[in-house]
Amino acid sequence: MPISKLLTTLGVPAALLVLMTALAGCEPIQPRAAAAPPPPPQVTVAKPAKRLVADRDEYVGRFVAVDAIEVRARVSGYLDAVHFTDGQLVKKGDLLFTIDRRPFEATRAQAQASLAQARANLAYADADLERGQSLVRGSVITQQTFDQRTQAKRVAEASVAAQEAAVQQATLDLEFTELRAPVSGRIGDRRVAPGNLVTGGTTGTTTLLATITSIDPIRFEFTMDETSYLRFIRASGDDAATANRGVGVPVRLKLIDEANFTHEGKTDFLDNAIDRASGTIRGRAQFANPDGTLTPGMFGRVQVAAGAPAQTLLVPDVAIGTEQVRKFVLVIDGDNVARPKYVTLGPVMDDLRVVTGGLEPDDRVIVNGLMRVRPGVKVTPQETVGTAENSISRGEPPAKAN
Repeated sequence: MPISKLLTTLGVPAALLVLMTALAGCEPIQPRAAAAPPPPPQVTVAKPAKRLVADRDEYVGRFVAVDAIEVRARVSGYLDAVHFTDGQLVKKGDLLFTIDRRPFEATRAQAQASLAQARANLAYADADLERGQSLVRGSVITQQTFDQRTQAKRVAEASVAAQEAAVQQATLDLEFTELRAPVSGRIGDRRVAPGNLVTGGTTGTTTLLATITSIDPIRFEFTMDETSYLRFIRASGDDAATANRGVGVPVRLKLIDEANFTHEGKTDFLDNAIDRASGTIRGRAQFANPDGTLTPGMFGRVQVAAGAPAQTLLVPDVAIGTEQVRKFVLVIDGDNVARPKYVTLGPVMDDLRVVTGGLEPDDRVIVNGLMRVRPGVKVTPQETVGTAENSISRGEPPAKAN
């Protein structure tokens, strides 16, 4: 609409108000001030710790008892009593089972009576022979009669010896009616209740009554391949021809629910041949077990020395990042920029990860705040006193690179 017509239609004051409003809407928009960049993230850095660490191999194995006993009767009879509680600890010589003694007492009494009869016959034969010695010199009896009396004495002597053996056997059978613990350890549950017939003897058809396994010490069996076996022999310094080959080498063990290798023991056996089917050789270690926690059949992992101790670098396990299949740590350069270094890792020792390659002793490693940093980003480092060993962070999980 023309301005002259607008002034005529609305009047001068109203037209001026409309024009001022339109001109105000045409003013250019002023740009806003740019936001300030965020400060560099703060991280904790430390140099790798240095320790004298021996190269170790790990093996999975299982505990076995030093002594594992099956309690079986040596004589047959009816079970009279059980003298233990299922699962209790027993000492060597403790009474466990009693078989009905009455038949064996009768058998021993019969054997003792037979022995007395044999001794009486021997006394008569001996006296008869002494009389014959004086008579044969006077030719009262013939030499044949004297020889018969001599033979009768010898037969009587043999009969006495046989009856003495019978009495001894009857006494042993009577003792065998009391079954005692042959070793100290933990006994299992009773397999037969009182009143049942127990088959004894030395054959394979005897009745199993219970089992006993020794507790302290306990053994741990594991297998190693041929390459590991060679490392183990060379690290232990033993000649393959020595009698104590691989014996007495310190080892460490952890259970399935433990994070660290806290149990210490020593090897006590190494097999004499490598199995052709599996290509492995069997080893064994012995551990103290005063509280009975270690149980036969339990699995565990054992660390065995595979090399001489050497100076090694260690960093907290939380400082390790993962990039697909590679592991890395972030180190700070002179410009405080995070740079990745790909590393080769070893085992964990006291919450510190052994680094076998890719890291230098003077590198400043990010040990806390790894999740806030990406490679190539400038950071604000906070130096720690000492090495990475003094700055372990348990609250932050290992990082994964994008």
